[in-house]
Amino acid sequence: MRDCVYLKFFVIESQRHGGQLLYQWLLREASTMGLPGGSAFRAVAGFGRHHVLHEARFYELAGELPMEVVFVTGRAHAEQLIAHVAAAGLSLFHYMMAAESGTTGLPD
Repeated sequence: MRDCVYLKFFVIESQRHGGQLLYQWLLREASTMGLPGGSAFRAVAGFGRHHVLHEARFYELAGELPMEVVFVTGRAHAEQLIAHVAAAGLSLFHYMMAAESGTTGLPD
């Protein structure tokens, strides 16, 4: 096992930055910066700092569901990505916590 951090950003699925969907921008930027991997997940329901509840229902407008964009990486890479997001003029809620990572079936 190696020490790392779990970094998660929260976005709305239709949010855009630089002409592309924000969750795609985050994943591409993280890849360019050398982070080992990342994933984006659509939530079933949620609300954020503006207290607007978004739920997955048949009448819900497409693209308004909350999404989580997550990374497991070293602290230095996580802090670089957070600084990069801020320098891009984005104000995104995120959290980071200590984690351990490894691969099953393979020696570390």
